[in-house]
Amino acid sequence: MAPALVAIRPMVAGVDIGSREHWVAAPPRSDGSANVRVFGTTTPQLQQLVQWLSDEGVESVALESTSVYWIPLYELLESSGVEAVLINARQLHNVPGRKTDMADCQWLQLLHSCGLLRGSFRPQEYICRLRALRRQMANLVAERTRVVQWMHKALDQMNVQVHHAVTDITGKTGMLIIRAIVGGERSPMKLASLRDRRCRESEPEIAEHLTGTWREEHLFNLSSSLALYDTLQAQIVGYESRLSEEMQALESADRAQQQAPVHPNPRKHKAMRRRGEQTLRSQLWRIYGVDLTRIDGISTGTAQLILSEFGLDLQKFPTERHFVSWLRLCPRTAISGGKPLKKKRNVMGATRIAGALRMAAVTLVRSKSALGGAYRRKSRQKGATVAVFAMARTLAQLVYRAIRYGQEYVDIGQEAYEAQFADKRMYGLRQAARSLGYTLTPSTELTAAT
Repeated sequence: MAPALVAIRPMVAGVDIGSREHWVAAPPRSDGSANVRVFGTTTPQLQQLVQWLSDEGVESVALESTSVYWIPLYELLESSGVEAVLINARQLHNVPGRKTDMADCQWLQLLHSCGLLRGSFRPQEYICRLRALRRQMANLVAERTRVVQWMHKALDQMNVQVHHAVTDITGKTGMLIIRAIVGGERSPMKLASLRDRRCRESEPEIAEHLTGTWREEHLFNLSSSLALYDTLQAQIVGYESRLSEEMQALESADRAQQQAPVHPNPRKHKAMRRRGEQTLRSQLWRIYGVDLTRIDGISTGTAQLILSEFGLDLQKFPTERHFVSWLRLCPRTAISGGKPLKKKRNVMGATRIAGALRMAAVTLVRSKSALGGAYRRKSRQKGATVAVFAMARTLAQLVYRAIRYGQEYVDIGQEAYEAQFADKRMYGLRQAARSLGYTLTPSTELTAAT
């Protein structure tokens, strides 16, 4: 009797990943019996595992992406020349009757040999280094945000309303006032004299908000939070420097030391100069060959995040539809028996890129570009939530075209977009009228009024 599943790649293995031990199923022996061994998770034991797979003639290994325990083994397999296929454990946890580590690894080996497993996306090794650094820096930025909230709370408890006096307490004026308070200054007028000349409010107006109760426990909390803020800020600067060094190796030799062209959006160009992002923008331009920040809503930070998560090669996504689908930015249209199924919550978590693109889409609300016009139109029709999702999808498509094909984005402007939309709307009305046997003609009265 022929087997139920025919192996098309017999020389493959499956690994059930654990925190203390890995169960490994190599190709079955000549008599059909199972070829399973268990290894520990220390580096020497992992090296023995890789050597055993090499001795067994294994060409490819499927391993579950359990927490971060798979990373050391994956990197050892990759460095030894053995293909490693990372499998999402969610795709296998509902398989009935196979609930032991030994059975799981054998099931992985069987499915992999039949070509029934789809590997997860993992970029090249040099991009993985960037990704590890960028993700840890994001953790530090998130922690810095919490510390700023602690400073805000301590100031509120003393009724020192710095957030009413200045727009951002982490700006130049806000930090000067906070440091002076921690240093012992209590005079509202002296604190207000630290204002930057660009502040909208005058010194008397700022001083009005800077009289506090100055309780010792809240001052101690403020001092401690400020020390944490400075420490985190120094760590973030160090990570930015290390990321810049790693990115230098990816720069094109043809564009070495060149600066990115002047940004076509003067307001965005001025904002990036004010934040000191021109160096990073030029570096990203030398790496990609195109300027992703030309896309309205895409900042230098978002462009760097895209680089650290995907790298320079998007060939693993054949089309932009595959790319958008992987980002979970496409509607779910599950159909069975010709009928749409009830939509359930997507168990696959959204990627970091999808979250960044949604945040980028939110910034389009007041943009005077074509993308801003599209966001506002969708928001009027279907609400802000749908508009954010739809524009995040559009931004993902533009990013894919820029990286994959080198297409530089050109903004046609809000007025041109509105004119195009009006033409499309008029064409649709004419087609609808023609299908009903009517012909639309412009009204002379409205034309004369306009």
